[in-house]
Amino acid sequence: MNYRHAFHAGNFADVLKHVVLVALIESLTRKDKPLAYLETHAGAGSYDLGGDASKTCEFRDGIARLWDLGEAPGPLGRYLELVRGFDGNGGGLHGYPGSPWLAARLLRPGDRLRLAELAGGPAKGLEALFRDDRRVRVERRDGYGALRAWLPPPERRALALVDPPFESQLAEFRAIETALDDALRRFPGGVYAVWYPIKRRADLNPFVRWAAGGGHRHVLRIELMVLPDNAPLRLNGCGMLVLNAPFDLDRTLAPSVRVLVERLGRDPRAATTMDWLARD
Repeated sequence: MNYRHAFHAGNFADVLKHVVLVALIESLTRKDKPLAYLETHAGAGSYDLGGDASKTCEFRDGIARLWDLGEAPGPLGRYLELVRGFDGNGGGLHGYPGSPWLAARLLRPGDRLRLAELAGGPAKGLEALFRDDRRVRVERRDGYGALRAWLPPPERRALALVDPPFESQLAEFRAIETALDDALRRFPGGVYAVWYPIKRRADLNPFVRWAAGGGHRHVLRIELMVLPDNAPLRLNGCGMLVLNAPFDLDRTLAPSVRVLVERLGRDPRAATTMDWLARD
């Protein structure tokens, strides 16, 4: 699997990831102290749905199914407000913001963003997108190496988003585990959010066991299955795993996640899971 952001912009996986991201940033910015936002695989930060995304049209089963939604609960409502206000969307759904754009809109003047992107084209897009924002630094480098270099942050508070392309699914899970074990040693108090695809459940089980063990604290799992887990060659669902999650994140997200499964499910067996793998 090679999950290139541009081809999948606005799909159901982006929707879940970005609703969780909104909830996390809103929770962490309630405290009047600076926050560092760190993203390991940032992509271009901005996507034209008439470009590469039109080759797959996955956004039609993602953000397009929510576009006409009226009143929406909590983080989902704030997410939709931001996407509708994204450049060019005044007259309809034409573009989709990436995680860096959303984070930049939600963060405060005293917060700081560090974005890693190895691919030259997307990195160039990120640099252009944020050239006038002094809070943001874009680094053209491997994301896992960047995370290691960024920790611990001067602010002593951080939210890190790990959203890799999963070119090799099993190897990517092991790379995430290694990177986060190191990150937690360097900065135990950071909040670490990981996006992951769900194709074949058996491939995911070792990662879940890792998250539930190893002394990890406050680990919340949020999964959205739009199709049944019975076809290993397609993306059936996705998840977000949050280590050191805010204590009320599940309650904050629950109404939004219920709407997502109702709107984005493509099978009667569509479902969502939200549970604490570790909590103390």
